[in-house]
Amino acid sequence: DNIVELLGRKNLSKGVSVEVGEGAVTLGLSLVVTYGSSIVDVSKGVSEKVKNAVETMTGLDVAEVNINVTGVDIDH
Repeated sequence: DNIVELLGRKNLSKGVSVEVGEGAVTLGLSLVVTYGSSIVDVSKGVSEKVKNAVETMTGLDVAEVNINVTGVDIDH
């Protein structure tokens, strides 16, 4: 529920895109970043964690994780 709230979406799949090629995956993620956070640092951290998790769970190589910051949360 917290993730849905943070993304501001009722359907989480709208914030994620996956393209599977020849043994490699390209991911696209939409994020809302908390005001005062470094967008670059948050994006790098999320990208690395998602890449490692997907590679560990699937055995596929992740070619790219593209982050799209769709907003800034100023309420926290």
